[in-house]
Amino acid sequence: MSESQDAAPRTRPAAYWYVIALMWAGLGVLYLYHLATGITPSRTAVSLNILGFDLDVYWYGILIVTGIGLGCWVVADLAGRRAQALFEETVPQELRQQPLSSLPDFPPETLAALAKKEVTTLGDLLYVWGMDPRNLGLKKEQTAALGSYLATVPGVEKKWLEDAPWRVWNPDHVWNGIIWALIFAVIGARLYHVLTPSPSMEAYGIYSPLDYFRHPTQLLNLRAGGLGIYGGIAGGALGLYIYTRRARIPMLPVADLAVVGLALGQSIGRWGNFFNQELYGRPTEVPWAVHIDPNFRLPAYADVSTFHPAFLYESIWSALSFLLLYRLATHAADRLLPGELTALYLILYAIGRTLLDIVQEHHVILVLCSIQVHIGHGGTHIR
Repeated sequence: MSESQDAAPRTRPAAYWYVIALMWAGLGVLYLYHLATGITPSRTAVSLNILGFDLDVYWYGILIVTGIGLGCWVVADLAGRRAQALFEETVPQELRQQPLSSLPDFPPETLAALAKKEVTTLGDLLYVWGMDPRNLGLKKEQTAALGSYLATVPGVEKKWLEDAPWRVWNPDHVWNGIIWALIFAVIGARLYHVLTPSPSMEAYGIYSPLDYFRHPTQLLNLRAGGLGIYGGIAGGALGLYIYTRRARIPMLPVADLAVVGLALGQSIGRWGNFFNQELYGRPTEVPWAVHIDPNFRLPAYADVSTFHPAFLYESIWSALSFLLLYRLATHAADRLLPGELTALYLILYAIGRTLLDIVQEHHVILVLCSIQVHIGHGGTHIR
């Protein structure tokens, strides 16, 4: 089936729903096993030896990468569906269904090359051209000649060839934009951590931001330092802004889809705290309490073994936020203004963090809930 054929109603969920359900179910079964046995899996997924250097791959990193990948998959699908809908709304059906072979004087070599790409109708051609002419796989000379030819086809508007409305929702923007967002997110997260050093940095002589300048090697020592998620979100937004400016697409509508994937990624990535035995709340004996091994407990709770699983609460809250945002993005997009989904995500995240504080005592909040990621010798952990 070619990309630009009229979209038929979906009779089954998108493939990523099966993967998401499998991930959530697998993590749920793992936690039930933990509740039954008190055993937490090792934070190290696999240990490698590369050229004589030992390298540990942590579950935390695997879960974060998985969450990012699934989030991008969902957002790319949503973008593709919007592109298809906008294309069909813009280009008349009779024009979309016109076979390329019926067009007078259409270059035979180009026609054969497009057929290999399953581009056989004018609609197929206009859809892909509007996204990015390079995706047609033609030589530069063929592409230039084809552009000149399409400009002469009756019914084809100039703006479809120069800056098609559906180009905004090209799924390629998701995979290209995430690179910019991640680079700036890491930079922003590191800056946030440096400006707000955690108590754990006292072991390295860091008591205030100025101490980083007294010990400049610690600025890049991610094995002992870390990343602050607030700075990560701000940096990611900056990266998205730069990418959308370069790609000449509006930022807010793109951000509205991005937060759908972000909420999903957080619901999965937060489980890294389970493997690292961190982000737990105050002591409790509720049936779903998480068991924390002695070497991961705060000194004040050295004799306590079970705590509120704050990481689980935040994961569930993020999952519910994802489902709500996804529902609105797919069923109420025409009634929402640009930026409203982004604002809703920020509101939901703030509410979730506030509710999370309820299960944590004041000094635990200071140590565990400043939402900073720290990469220590035993792996990555979140305060």
